[in-house]
Amino acid sequence: MDLQSLGADPEIYGAFETYAAQGLTLARVAVAQRDQYRILTQAAELPAEASGALWYRTPERAGMPVVGDWVAARVVGGQAIVEAVLPRRTFFSRRAAGRREEEQPIAANIDLVFLVCGLDGDFNLRRLERYLTLAAESGAQPVVVLNKADLCNDLAVRLAQTRDVALEAPVVTASTRGAPGTDGLMAFLGPGRTVALLGSSGVGKSTLVNRIVGEERLQTNEVRESDSRGRHTTTHRELVPLPAGGALIDTPGMRELQLWAGQDSVDRTFDEISAIALQCRFRDCSHSGEHGCAVEAAVLDQSIGAERWESYRKLAAEARRHELLTDPLAAQEAKRKLKTMHKAQREIYKRAR
Repeated sequence: MDLQSLGADPEIYGAFETYAAQGLTLARVAVAQRDQYRILTQAAELPAEASGALWYRTPERAGMPVVGDWVAARVVGGQAIVEAVLPRRTFFSRRAAGRREEEQPIAANIDLVFLVCGLDGDFNLRRLERYLTLAAESGAQPVVVLNKADLCNDLAVRLAQTRDVALEAPVVTASTRGAPGTDGLMAFLGPGRTVALLGSSGVGKSTLVNRIVGEERLQTNEVRESDSRGRHTTTHRELVPLPAGGALIDTPGMRELQLWAGQDSVDRTFDEISAIALQCRFRDCSHSGEHGCAVEAAVLDQSIGAERWESYRKLAAEARRHELLTDPLAAQEAKRKLKTMHKAQREIYKRAR
């Protein structure tokens, strides 16, 4: 396996030098299922598991190997032990299900992420906004893929709606059962480039991978006719090397997509709202009734659509909650502002008596 074609660049080899001196092998994680892995080395594909020392040094689960990671491994016979995870360039994750504020990793070291939307009954712009926000947080460049174009009777309308949401992210159409095929995706692939496919179950991610690779590499299934939903055919994340170089990462469908992102990522996804917010009278305007709020004025005159604005408010609230629970300094600042506000309210009450 040519590791350079999979994205091993001078920066990665530089980070690996210390481990090379210890007799370890550079590898990339191709499959991660619970605590078991399959890794790609220059010589072979091997089953692997993490060393006890790595578990001990890594208090957070998100720091353990995930698909796309570059790792230093000790090869013993026909298997390997992962001793270290090399620094990640990009990292795509979401908030895990449940009440705990816990990060669930998806994939690492992604150059581009294909955000796949099905042009059938599962088309959802609000969900796409969530994917775009997580992509902004990850550091990977998003490309919106409108799949199943052969099933869409109003393609021009869907394209216009998607471009309004995607802003500067490229939007391409695809179909695995007719025109336009997958030619529009090929320009984003190439040696050394890693592209991950993310989207709901049933949007056709695995089928797209099979068409691009040129063989039935991944298992696929039909969606339900009643609601165009998939059946979670893909059960794990997998990195698939491409014949011409580079790699695709297929992922299971995600029906629940909670944010693991900050306000900056939300602002980049809703760039037009962020630009208008700069015109508000007060720098810390919350856009909820303050005098001179430019955003509320834009909502009233429909410069900002009502659904778009409501989606922004919802994602911004999730981002603030995330920052308060994961950043002690942000929580401290929020408490300070609340204390100042309560003090001001007490002073107003005293003067009124």
